[in-house]
Amino acid sequence: MSIISDSLKRIKPSPTIAVTQKARELRAAGKDVIGLGAGEPDFDTPDNVKNAAIKAIKSGDTKYTAVDGTPALKKAIIAKFKRENKLSYSTDQITVGTGGKQVLYNAFMATLNKGDEVIIPAPFWVSYPDMVLLAGGKPKIVKCTEQEGFKLTPSKLRKAITKKTKWLILNSPSNPTGAGYTKKEIEELAKVLVKNKKIHILSDDIYEHIKYDNFNFYTIAQNSKLKGRTLTMNGVSKSYAMTGWRIGYAAGPKDIIKAIGKIQSQSTSNPSSISQAAAVEALNGNQGFIQKRSKAFKERRDFVVKSLNNIKGIKCLTPNGAFYVFPSCKGLLNKKTKLKTDTDFVQKLLEKSNVAVVQGSAFGLDGYFRISYATSMQNLKKAMERIKTFCESLS
Repeated sequence: MSIISDSLKRIKPSPTIAVTQKARELRAAGKDVIGLGAGEPDFDTPDNVKNAAIKAIKSGDTKYTAVDGTPALKKAIIAKFKRENKLSYSTDQITVGTGGKQVLYNAFMATLNKGDEVIIPAPFWVSYPDMVLLAGGKPKIVKCTEQEGFKLTPSKLRKAITKKTKWLILNSPSNPTGAGYTKKEIEELAKVLVKNKKIHILSDDIYEHIKYDNFNFYTIAQNSKLKGRTLTMNGVSKSYAMTGWRIGYAAGPKDIIKAIGKIQSQSTSNPSSISQAAAVEALNGNQGFIQKRSKAFKERRDFVVKSLNNIKGIKCLTPNGAFYVFPSCKGLLNKKTKLKTDTDFVQKLLEKSNVAVVQGSAFGLDGYFRISYATSMQNLKKAMERIKTFCESLS
């Protein structure tokens, strides 16, 4: 009899982490692998943030903190929401976790009962369905097509709602597509949700600041009729290049925030005190570098999109934000190439050209692959040349 729990059988390891690990292993074996799988900015954490952490260490700020975040960090988060999103919260409406991932996991563990449904637009971040399954819920996957800009429409949302629907997840700008919902699109979805009063919304805003082409970020909690049942998750990992510091946070209804704290008190307890001190400086400090880095990401995006669209058999939309593109490889999946699926394409690309990307099926939509352009332009140029050569070799 296996000691492993039945609940673990419902999930699989993260495909994005698996690809990144595979790239590391191949490099360690001497292969010249270009990894385009990791969702991690290649920029360094800003010096003022590092210095705040050093100061915290030197001043002895190295003890346990409140389970769900220090008063100083909660104050900084409240100020951030007020300043950037025109949203007002009190400290008992804020929670801080060990990365945004833990905040999401805690939220599902704290709210889902067996059979509760969570609407997840696809393409989706790979961890959403597995978190729901671990918590005993049921992912309700709604496929959003390329023609729809990979975004959920009001009609599809309306059709997906049942008596068992408890949550809707919205991620804008999106991982894996970079698609961002406009204010108008959010408000059209809101009209459906306002009529369905039992549904809560989990808004994943982690890529809020990485946006392009005058795209105006708007989060669904800004709709006053839905704020009371929206949990808005954000963090410092992407915008502030602080992935390893592991600080995520959320704002939302007091009862959900309290329940999340209860889960956290019996799991990890508080996030690192040093990381929290650094996050205070990140949120309160100079924000000018964010726009400069977004400009660099935009240059990379433009180069990658243009390069991919110049490859026969590949088609790529131009995203509004984040640092991913989600091109179609459907034009190369046929008898002639002997590639049947996007997984075949990704595996052959790594095997033949030493470029690591992630198959679209991992994100809930077949026939695509995700590229993270959060790496140097030098790496991107080499990668695009290799991908082109590989695709041309198939014909």
